[in-house]
Amino acid sequence: MVKKLFWPLILLSLLLSFAIACFAPVSTNAAARASAVISPASEAWQAALPADPMAATEAYMQRISPINKARSDAYFEGGYWLLLANTLLGIGACWIILKSGILIRIRIKAEKITRFKFLHNLSISTGFVFFLTLLSFPLTAYQSFFREHQYGLSNLSFTAWLTEQAISTTISVLSMGFFLSLIYLLIQKMPRLWWALGAVLSIGLLSVMMLLGPVYIDPLFNQYQPLSDQKIKEPILSIARANGIPADNVYQFDASKQSNRISANVSGIFGSAAIRLNDNLLHRCSPSEIEAVMGHEIGHYVLNHVYKLLLNFGLILLFGFIFIHKILTFSVKRWGQKHNIRHHSDPVSLPFFMAFLSAYFFLMTPVQNTIIRTAETEADAFGINAARQADGMAEANLKLTEYRKSDPGYLEELFFFDHPSPKKRIYAAMRWKAEHLK
Repeated sequence: MVKKLFWPLILLSLLLSFAIACFAPVSTNAAARASAVISPASEAWQAALPADPMAATEAYMQRISPINKARSDAYFEGGYWLLLANTLLGIGACWIILKSGILIRIRIKAEKITRFKFLHNLSISTGFVFFLTLLSFPLTAYQSFFREHQYGLSNLSFTAWLTEQAISTTISVLSMGFFLSLIYLLIQKMPRLWWALGAVLSIGLLSVMMLLGPVYIDPLFNQYQPLSDQKIKEPILSIARANGIPADNVYQFDASKQSNRISANVSGIFGSAAIRLNDNLLHRCSPSEIEAVMGHEIGHYVLNHVYKLLLNFGLILLFGFIFIHKILTFSVKRWGQKHNIRHHSDPVSLPFFMAFLSAYFFLMTPVQNTIIRTAETEADAFGINAARQADGMAEANLKLTEYRKSDPGYLEELFFFDHPSPKKRIYAAMRWKAEHLK
């Protein structure tokens, strides 16, 4: 039944995706809406804040409009359900691909064309990721286009969004297909130790993505150019030089074409470093806020967070591959013959592999979030000491409440936040300010 319905399901998925995107509400002006979320404050207001950190934090939090707080809370809380929906849809899509027999047909054609095992793996893996992406596309359209416009957070037209999706989908299909083909090559060559070598391979590929992605992939979506404003540029370079970062320039990019979110990053490899900030940060934030944000990003680089995250994620993948090694072997023995899967090293077993990996990562969400949140907390502490802009940090984090829940419960933050909550970060800034005022 699924074999006959597979291509109609693919067509229905695409039509539904386009329908969701086409019927998305028109965003109000994102910049105007964002500015209405937070009431403005002057330097005099900041200077008159109470010395007590908690009281000062509450003064900052009271500047958030109750209506907009409810709106941003609803947006962020919806992400909890989307996390579950993405996992369930991914597992469902794996089941459809498995039952359709499409991977078997790809295997037969690949074996007729070439005898090289890796090319068989690559054909099947790339095909699997491609069909998985198509079947999941309706939720992608809702999550990244419809919902973003529903909450007034996107500046992209449908055409621009579709163009970016085409680029990112092409990159993910090719890179993920290549990665999975290498994993299955390891399973075929070293069936007892592939899980250990797979974790090492994963760290290597993650390193390429995290360290070289900002240099080679990000420019596909945004234009980068040297920052010309010396009043903004020089304080940033001063913080960088003071902390041993080998950078002689700062770059800006046009993220405002996508959204109104502020962001920046400092990345590099082998002693190189590139300092980048988006135009939203430049246009929406004061110099003190920019310095606070850049101090935080410089902290990530100086504290080697990329390498620490790679090690931690490598360990998570190691345990995940051990889990898959056990359950994949069992599943193929139990159901493989029914679906014409020759062995657990046959890439036609990819639907099993990916379904188990998705479930594993879903369960590991609190662990992954805690690892990232810890690094962000460290970068906050570094940044405020490097930039010495407590109120700038508080103001910047206040702007993040446009799309992040400002004051979650303890367990809520533990499970779902990959950054400290805005209120907690503002409190840390006010605590630093109070101690230094002494």
